[in-house]
Amino acid sequence: MILYEHDTSGNCLKCRMLLNELGLSYESVSVDLFRGETRTDEHFARNPDGRIPVLELDSGETISESGAILLYLAEGSDYLPSDRLGRARVAQWMFFEQNRVEAELAVARFMRLAGRDRTMPLAYAQRLERGSDALEALERGLADGRSFITGETYTVADIALYGYVHCAGDAGTDPRTHEHLAAWLDRIEARPGFVNDLAPFPDYASQRPI
Repeated sequence: MILYEHDTSGNCLKCRMLLNELGLSYESVSVDLFRGETRTDEHFARNPDGRIPVLELDSGETISESGAILLYLAEGSDYLPSDRLGRARVAQWMFFEQNRVEAELAVARFMRLAGRDRTMPLAYAQRLERGSDALEALERGLADGRSFITGETYTVADIALYGYVHCAGDAGTDPRTHEHLAAWLDRIEARPGFVNDLAPFPDYASQRPI
């Protein structure tokens, strides 16, 4: 398998986390989103939307969108429940992650790290406010004492959420000010197969359009 990715992306980190947990071998190919490499004909052939990550299977088929990649890789493993309700709970939190965390916190993180918080302060403040509210919702979801977001089993929903929740400080809001959220982060980071190799933004990140 080949994972087309960039080491600054939380979406790509999610895929690396699960691949490592599963002990699967793969080739990592860097596609620099800050240099416009995701907007080439070559990459559009992998993903018509021109984003990363993209997983290329040994058959040559490609899968884009981090959530779809996680679900594909997790099929038949303990990271994806086999029962209907369990899978729905995983989907619930993965949809939440894309609509509330990735769409708000990840964008606020990019804006702040790329200096857009100074050039677009109102837009940044709005993203940060909504992203902070998403963290509060996640805190409520963990407040019943469960170990992981869908219960006592670590699933791809936790991996999907971790990608941008753990680095919310980069966006301007500290996830560890929330008691249950902090404990959840600790449990994930204590796992034997855990990896977090998220890289800092390059100096030229500010040149990338939103």
